[in-house]
Amino acid sequence: MKYVLIFIFCLSINVFTQVKQELRAVWITNVDSYVLFSDKNIEDAMTFLANRGFNLVFPVVWNKGYTLYPSRVMDSIFQKPIWPTFAGRDPLKKIVLEAHKHGMEVVPWFEFGFASSYSLNGGHLIAGKPSWALKNSAGSLVVKNGFDWMSGINPEVQDFMIALHNEVIDNYDVDGVQGDDRLPAMPIEGGYDSATVAVYKSENNNNNPPANYYDLGWKRWRANKLSQFYRRLKDSVKVRGDYLLISSAPSVYPWGFDNYLQDSKTWVDSGIAENFIPQLYRDSYFGYVNEFNNSYNQVTPSKRNIFYAGVLAKAGSFLIPADYLVSAVNYNRQQNVKGECFFFYEAFTANNNALGDTIKNRFYSEPALLPYRNGTIFRPKAEIVNEDDSLLTRRTGNWIKVPVQGYNPNLYWTNDTSLSTFEWYMDIDFDAWFDVYVYLIPNFAFSSTAKYTIYSQNDSSSVVLNLRDNANTNWVKLGSVYQTKGRRKVIKIDNSMPEAGKYIIADAAMALINRKKSPDVVITSVEREEENFTGDRAGRMLKQSFPNPVSISSPFVSIPYSLGGISTVRMEIFNLLGELIYEKNLGEKPAGEYVETVDLSSAGNISSGIYFYRISTDYKRETGKLLLTK
Repeated sequence: MKYVLIFIFCLSINVFTQVKQELRAVWITNVDSYVLFSDKNIEDAMTFLANRGFNLVFPVVWNKGYTLYPSRVMDSIFQKPIWPTFAGRDPLKKIVLEAHKHGMEVVPWFEFGFASSYSLNGGHLIAGKPSWALKNSAGSLVVKNGFDWMSGINPEVQDFMIALHNEVIDNYDVDGVQGDDRLPAMPIEGGYDSATVAVYKSENNNNNPPANYYDLGWKRWRANKLSQFYRRLKDSVKVRGDYLLISSAPSVYPWGFDNYLQDSKTWVDSGIAENFIPQLYRDSYFGYVNEFNNSYNQVTPSKRNIFYAGVLAKAGSFLIPADYLVSAVNYNRQQNVKGECFFFYEAFTANNNALGDTIKNRFYSEPALLPYRNGTIFRPKAEIVNEDDSLLTRRTGNWIKVPVQGYNPNLYWTNDTSLSTFEWYMDIDFDAWFDVYVYLIPNFAFSSTAKYTIYSQNDSSSVVLNLRDNANTNWVKLGSVYQTKGRRKVIKIDNSMPEAGKYIIADAAMALINRKKSPDVVITSVEREEENFTGDRAGRMLKQSFPNPVSISSPFVSIPYSLGGISTVRMEIFNLLGELIYEKNLGEKPAGEYVETVDLSSAGNISSGIYFYRISTDYKRETGKLLLTK
């Protein structure tokens, strides 16, 4: 989390107007990209994107007839639970964890939609379900631009696609779903399969559909059926959570309607699509502007707030030139379009991260809220407490800090036979359900019976983990807890289930808000009320920083505070979104008056605006505000 709730006392301005609201998104593919091929790659990619100001990822979960997550639906129908390359792994689970850890939203992308395969005569889907094939007027499988198609009007195919979406939403704490130029879609040549014909005849006096697939009535009927499916898909998603975004990234209109029966104008106007990202894919800036204008002008003015630009950044040998990228984003903002999504991730790491650094330095240096969240932070960053945090950990017994690989980077261990406990506390900023994790690196020297206790508001439960099991690597979820605002004990490990000669360990712990369980918790921006933990110690301890405002050209700020008794002290500074940009443990200090001077430039690429500084002690936490100016 590292987020704090705002109560502004000293400035009569609306600070929310100063927080940018922009969609900064990227597609994550499994083609021409290695992001999804290892958990380490996923972790590195999400860190890379977060550090460059992105706030939304669209990871592919459906490609060439395979899911890219373990699927019971696919296993039950086709005995193919996941793309074989990813067998034994769950890339979606990992990307949800790592993106949410950094405060980015995750909207799974069902890339292939109603296409069953690419140049494989329908692949295993059509081999297993021949009646699902989309047929042309000659009775042959529809193949268009190499893609083999299922019939998106066949009720069984529709139910299958909805089942895949429901499975993802039910099993993962995601933030929405996305279809693209193949969902929903049907090549205009199709619709002559027996299932589609049967539906048509039932609604048209038992008449067969016209042989001319360009017939206007036949074209409209098929497009309407796809739109009706999309409405049904949305209803199925929304019943699981109204916060779940329905994102649409279709081909441009009217080309998509004329060639793939994608009536995206109706999807936008009728409210089916809540987030509209037409694929404005052109290899030149001139072509991009032309496509942008054509697409933007098709959107009803009252709906233009959901319009975002789909920008082609990489495809095959094409890599968007930096001047094209800069001009395109500038043009988006000039037209009051508040964001873009780039295809695809690898463009930003090419040439030693050149475009990634360009997009950050030119446009994404300041954090931004997602516009469709209406000024709220839907995914606050994780609260991570390292094992050496003197304020937020407590230990009893004989724990030894050792240079064994851990989160940052060491850990504590004990093999003492007398009772030893290690507790993690967290500063909870709002009442909600949280998923709690511990960081583990398996080792043969560790115990196979480590007992953890996780604490909710009114109860607790125990979990036993095998610390030698390679399945328990990196962030391991212990469970979900309901916690209320304040400093709370969240996790404990003890040696009550000892294994002779083996160690139990204490490394970092983490908490992430669980939106499936807490969909309605509203989080705004940063600063919290002062809070006493063990009683008031001589009144207010924090005084106004000076100078205030602070100049970027000389970004040194002095922060005075007083202590009413001996305490460990920590200094933190947050930006307006509540993102931690600076922290320092000041050690244990006796009662007295102190001044801490901070060089704000050490926080990285800072910009002008409001910041909040916070002093935390063993018994109190207080926050002040400073203004950074050019």
